[in-house]
Amino acid sequence: MSDDLHNRGPQDRSRINLHEPWEVQYWTKTLGVSKEELERAVKSAGSSSVNTVRQHLTGNKH
Repeated sequence: MSDDLHNRGPQDRSRINLHEPWEVQYWTKTLGVSKEELERAVKSAGSSSVNTVRQHLTGNKH
């Protein structure tokens, strides 16, 4: 099934897809970070999981 181009939110809201511009825009706005900060956070966290990246950004390690 193809993506619905009218729905600009992520298809899988548990993962951050840095390869889709509208997803990057959604997550930068949602997490309150720049594109560069988001890319660094995903790389540093070692995961595209929203929960893992959010914890990394806030410094919370569980």
